[in-house]
Parts: sequence; C-alpha cells; structure tokens
Amino acid sequence: MQADIVVVGGGIVGLSTALKIKEKQPALNVVVLEKESDISSHQTGNNSGVIHSGIYYKPSSLKAENCIRGYHMLLEFCKEQDIPVELCGKVIVATKEDELGQLEKLYQRGVDNGLAGLKYLTEAEIKEREPHCCGIKGIFVPQTGIVNYKLVSEKIAAKFISLGGQVLTSHKVTGLEAQAGRVEVSTPKQTFVCKLMVNCAGLYCDKIAEMAGQNLDVRIIPFRGEYYSIKPEKAHLVKNLIYPVPDPNFPFLGVHFTRRITGEIEAGPNAVFAFRREGYKRTSFNWSEFWQSLLWRGFRKVALKYWKTGLGEYYRSFSKAAFTKALQGLVPEIKEEDLEPAGAGVRAQACDKDGGLIDDFYIREAPGCVHVLNAPSPAATSSLSIGDTISELALKNF
Repeated sequence: MQADIVVVGGGIVGLSTALKIKEKQPALNVVVLEKESDISSHQTGNNSGVIHSGIYYKPSSLKAENCIRGYHMLLEFCKEQDIPVELCGKVIVATKEDELGQLEKLYQRGVDNGLAGLKYLTEAEIKEREPHCCGIKGIFVPQTGIVNYKLVSEKIAAKFISLGGQVLTSHKVTGLEAQAGRVEVSTPKQTFVCKLMVNCAGLYCDKIAEMAGQNLDVRIIPFRGEYYSIKPEKAHLVKNLIYPVPDPNFPFLGVHFTRRITGEIEAGPNAVFAFRREGYKRTSFNWSEFWQSLLWRGFRKVALKYWKTGLGEYYRSFSKAAFTKALQGLVPEIKEEDLEPAGAGVRAQACDKDGGLIDDFYIREAPGCVHVLNAPSPAATSSLSIGDTISELALKNF
C-alpha cells in the first residue's frame, strides 16, 4: 500500500501527530498503524486522567513548553468535542520540614512557567481545601484538572479519520527498511511504502527505531505503577487531588490521591521495574525483555543508584500495609480496609547508557524517520502540542 506518511503507534501522541499532519497538509495520505485491536490500549488507556499544569518541569524544556501549550490546546479540543473536563485544582503538600525547600522550588518553577493563581497554603488552609489531609505547608495549583484520555484519543482519531486519515488496528510492525524518501513498513497483514515514518510506539519505540537501523544511546525501561481505589463509603476523605512533594532525583511523583472524572478516588501509584514491557501484573514476565533491560548498562547504574528507593517501591507493591502507610502520610485516616486493588499502568521510561533516566521528551530525526523516544507524563496533557511539534519535524523532513 502506498502512503505519504505512516505513523506507528495509535496512542494519544501518535493520533495527535497524525491529526496535526493532516490539518496542515490535507492532501497527504496519512496512515496510523496500531498493533492492538483498539487504539490507546497501553499508556493512554491506563492513564489516571490528570490534566497537568506544568509546575514540575524545567522552564524552556520540551516538557514545560509542550505541557503548558498542550494544556490550552487540550481544553479547547475538549470544549469543541463536548468532552467532560473538570479543573478542580490540586494541593501539593509538604509533611516534613526537610520538604519545604523543594516545595518552594516547585512554586518558583510554576511562576517561571507562567502559572497564574498559585497559592501557598498554611496548615489550616490545607484543611480548608482537603479536610482530612495533614501537612505543614502546601501549594494550591488551580490549573490542574481531570479528564478521560481514552475518550480524548477516540475523538482525536475520529477527527483524523473525518479528514481522510486511516487508523488501522491489529497491524503490528514486524519489519522496517528506511532511507531518505522511501520507507517500507511491514506488518503480517500488509506492507506499506511511504516517504516518511513517524515512530510513536511508546513502550516499543526503541525497538521500532532499531528496526529502522538506528544505533540508540537510550533504551526503554518499563516501570509499572499500581493503584488502589478507595471504597465509596470512604471517598469523602479526598475531595480532589492531593500530591506529596516529589523526590527531585527520581522522575516519579510519589503516591498520591486522584479523583477520576467518573468520581472514583484512586490512590497510588508506586513505581516498580516491570519484568516485561506490557507487564501490568506482578506475575507478568518476559525473559527476553527482562534480560534486555538487565543487560543495559544504564539500567544497572540506575538500579545501583536507586536500590533503596526501588526496594521500598517493591515492598509497597507486595505489602498493602506499607502502601497504606505511605498514603497515611497525606491522609492519616486512610486504613487498609478502605482500599481495594485497582488497575495498573506501565510507563515507558528512556534510560541512557550512563544511568540517566531521561527527564525531558526526546525526539530524534533520521533519514526517512522521526522517532519519539521518550514521551512519559505529561505526554497525555501535552499530546496535541507534542503532535504539533512532531508534525512540524515530519513535514520538514517530508
């Protein structure tokens, strides 16, 4: 099949990229290939649904720029498509004196990123917003909201298709031959010959890049995040979103409380190394993927650097009591019996050879290809902006 541009990956970033290309160049034949039987089955479909404000990200980074721009694009798209959104705000809470310095840095970072209406909260003011939350100081972030990203991605796909684009599910890419001006993309069902391939394959983006002949300096390491839901009779303990002050040396936000757009309250996630890339259960295991991670020099350095943190995360994974204790740091009234197991997601985290967990979005250009090699949170919030950024690179290369 002939195409102008093939996008590999039918998650929210791949779909947004395809839509933006089609909006800019309606005459181009753009095809999205998704290996699953439905779109957004992995990172997008297992997202907690938070619309991030941009407070966490280094000013001028791709994350900061795309999150803040994407935030406004997302709200506009949801309004256009009649998608339910609630800008409920969130509190970031310091529970110990040694967290106050990092809390102040977060506040300043938010100011530097242009967030209006940020407010320091005293202990009493935290209680006014979240009566069951305990902390010595906090920040209220009014921009934070909640949405259903699966629904958002479905609406993006529908708009893309209405413009003449194609989304082909159950098309797993098994072969790639790439050169400037001609790329051959093979699936068990069909072979596609295109002028440009855009790799938005998420958990397998490095594999797709290697298939296309790239010698990479990063490897995707999967981290599973496990959640509990709070039983309905105790849902009153959390009004909206409650977050801890994150560890600045670790690219995860720590266990927190999130109200979903449907009303349920989720607690989590932890962050444990997954033994397979789509390993949503503790028992999920793939020998090949497990050994590929262990053999990556960068991951071994990460394991040595964060072994104490990693053990704590695994302990919480197997101990409901330990998970509950972590949550009690924010909401002391939470008890083990108030929690029931909920879903899990797997984060595609790029790790370099030197043991760095890549903090920013990472996009790499090559002859005939654009590879998105790191797009973790806040990729869903940022998706329309990232898609716009990638589309510009794609059309430049095209």
